Amino acid sequence: MQTNSIPERKDVPAKDKWNLSSLYKSNKEWEDELSSIKELIKQTNKYKGTLSKSSESLLECVKTIEQIDLKIETLYNYASLNHSADENDPLAKEMVGKAMMVYTDFGEATSFFDPEVMAIPDETINAWLEEPSFKDYKIYFKKLLHAKPHILSEKEEKLLSLQNPCAQTPSDTYSVLENVDLNGELGTIETPEGTKQLTASTFVQLLHHKDRKVREATYKQYYKKFENYQNTIASLYAGSVNQDVFVAKARGYKSSLDAALYSNKVPEAVYRNLIDTVHKNLPALHKYYALRKRVMGLSELRHYDVYVPLVKDVEMHNTYEQAVEICRNALAPLGKEYTDRLCDGLLNGWADRYENKGKRSGAFSSGTYKGDPFILLNYKEDLIRDVFTMAHEGGHSMHSWYSVHNNPYMQYNYTIFEAEVASTFNEELVFEYLLKNAKDEKTKAYLLSMRVDDILATLHRQTMFAEYELKTHELVESGTPLTAQNLREIYRNLLVQYFGPEMVFEDNSELEAFRIPHFYSAFYVYKYATGISASLALAHRVTNGGEQEREDYFKFLKSGGSRYPIESLRVAGVNMESSEPVQAALDEFASLVDELEKILTKE
Repeated sequence: MQTNSIPERKDVPAKDKWNLSSLYKSNKEWEDELSSIKELIKQTNKYKGTLSKSSESLLECVKTIEQIDLKIETLYNYASLNHSADENDPLAKEMVGKAMMVYTDFGEATSFFDPEVMAIPDETINAWLEEPSFKDYKIYFKKLLHAKPHILSEKEEKLLSLQNPCAQTPSDTYSVLENVDLNGELGTIETPEGTKQLTASTFVQLLHHKDRKVREATYKQYYKKFENYQNTIASLYAGSVNQDVFVAKARGYKSSLDAALYSNKVPEAVYRNLIDTVHKNLPALHKYYALRKRVMGLSELRHYDVYVPLVKDVEMHNTYEQAVEICRNALAPLGKEYTDRLCDGLLNGWADRYENKGKRSGAFSSGTYKGDPFILLNYKEDLIRDVFTMAHEGGHSMHSWYSVHNNPYMQYNYTIFEAEVASTFNEELVFEYLLKNAKDEKTKAYLLSMRVDDILATLHRQTMFAEYELKTHELVESGTPLTAQNLREIYRNLLVQYFGPEMVFEDNSELEAFRIPHFYSAFYVYKYATGISASLALAHRVTNGGEQEREDYFKFLKSGGSRYPIESLRVAGVNMESSEPVQAALDEFASLVDELEKILTKE
């Protein structure tokens, strides 16, 4: 039973904690494994210079690397999970450090592997890969060789690797500026609950405050301070973009976008179709903002008004066990085998359920080849969103479970492009189930409002971010340097385009671009938008289809890393190279807005 007090980790009942014994039975067993790995790593040196001699030499080496890599993955996962459960635990922190050190040692010891494989003539290695003994490694090598056209000489590769620490400077410096230096200068905000410290973290929380004066003060105070550092931040971001363009040119890619998409064989059309399709459907988004303005009773809709919940929370109390049963019922279209396995895991050792002192905030799923797919939660019985979180992380865990049980180790890992599909798929089924069983109009409105905001944040907003990244990189590639002025102009135009005519912006609203850390990992955010588009399409396909549609979805879950992401989603029944999945997701958004409007504007 959950209580209001936050316990120490040592006082958490065993039934509420994950059971990590499928990884290691004890810390001593972990330490013994660590020692054995160090010895195995030393043995890899004997393979250096031998890989091209014969298929047997290559196979022996890759099997040794596989054995060590699996052990290190397990080793790190166990240490990381313990650390996440209690970040105040010095032993867990030390174990993470030891795991990272052994991983670094492994990388250095096997740095010869990729260049030697690349040096083997294509005709030779392709013939070897057809041998039966390479069955479990063929896809791994095929994906490795896919990068060959953009691999440089050994000397050039060494030079590029030497500048990697420098390449991280813009991102690292921005993180220090935002989270350390700026945090000390942002001041405080007066709220009805008392004085609140304004930080990068509380900024988002305060923008959800029901008091408009609090939101306005938060917004203006935050961006005023950011404006003082606009040239510094613009210079940091320009450095990050210039680095992306440099690497793309050095490796012979057509563009920085091509460089980002190449490894997963994602056509540029997927990226550009996403932006174009969202553009065509912006009227539905503008309609939602007009509805928000009307329901909130505002004469002007400001940028700081769009994050506060449109519908006040409704009381929906669910114990942890009740939340598991909601997931069981909502996910029933996936079949009893799926729901039984997931729910049994949630109830018996997969999940770390509640908050404790020192525990990492938020939620995640951590699936590895050995052991169960573990889930960190901070479940609260009075928050319906935590039921969605349980289903979301459960989707990740089941994706990992099916990937592990249907693939050899060297090809079990799926890509980030695919990762959000199984999780948001589950969220959609939970939403449909709760909406169908809502007890009254107020509950329906609350669920609809929450779902609209979730799709907006994942599809529309991430697409806007993706478009900004594309424009900034194309500007540099055309020979125009980035400055605070042109970065602000690009982002301002996007704000006006996406938010529409109802929105009134401040003079410095476009400084939002300068506080998005994801921009320092270029061409990443679009995957959130494509992920939710694919998951919505597949959820409707499964719930409205029959056994074949469900089986197609399970083929996707079982693919792991055996296919490239576009191919694995096509097997599931969705073609991400067309605009249809994105259009279908946008159609659903428009339909949800219409339904929400009918409830909220009733006389």
